Amino acid sequence: MAEILIVADRDAAGELAARVVWEYLDGVAEPVLGVATGSTPEPLYRELARTRGGRDLSRLRAFALDEYVGLPAGHPESYREVLRREIVEPLGLDPEHVHVPPADAASLPHAGERYESEIAAAGGVGLQILGIGSDGHVGFNEPGSSLASRTRVKTLTEQTRRDNARFFDSIDDVPRHCVTQGLGTIRDARHLLLLAFGAQKAQAVAAALEGPLSASIPGSIVQLHPHVTVILDEDAASGLAHADYYRDVARFKPEWQGW
Repeated sequence: MAEILIVADRDAAGELAARVVWEYLDGVAEPVLGVATGSTPEPLYRELARTRGGRDLSRLRAFALDEYVGLPAGHPESYREVLRREIVEPLGLDPEHVHVPPADAASLPHAGERYESEIAAAGGVGLQILGIGSDGHVGFNEPGSSLASRTRVKTLTEQTRRDNARFFDSIDDVPRHCVTQGLGTIRDARHLLLLAFGAQKAQAVAAALEGPLSASIPGSIVQLHPHVTVILDEDAASGLAHADYYRDVARFKPEWQGW
């Protein structure tokens, strides 16, 4: 089962998640990190920048989960630009080593195959950072996505577009399509780090972690993975039936176990 860690708030979650990420990055010579966007990973990225110290991350390669289709190059809400602001510049990464799914019109027919090849050429993702949507999506794998899906073009649900409208001037500006890693692609990562904050995520979190495995809740794919760390604030954990047990597991975790 996933290791489920419940902390007081987003800041505490960011600190703990950064410890998980640094343990991975410091432990391998050629790290490959899967990166998410949106508001959920922001406290993690801030903490990574704060605690970077003198680390040389020039060899780190990163792969984004997804990208909008139809936004012009340089649009501030394109995920390439978001990652530039949130991780590339603060962490001193080589921009050539940060990959985002190709989402321009010319690339779309083969975008999925190309991105899968790039991930494979890098040796696969070692640690994948994930959030979860209020409807249970991970990446942009909306409810109904195949549990074996690979990187492809997807149509966004109206719920996802409404949730993301806060980043745009209006919902009319939110793209209707994206290129996203598939659930099968995400499962290939060797370690999944899932973050969720706020009461609006509680139902999706409970369904993903304690409900049945179902394409209707894409986040439930974590139940099939052998190495998952979940970090939740109290509000996001409020729907969990076994929250007290998860707290006991964390409290009595052996020092040797690591992440």
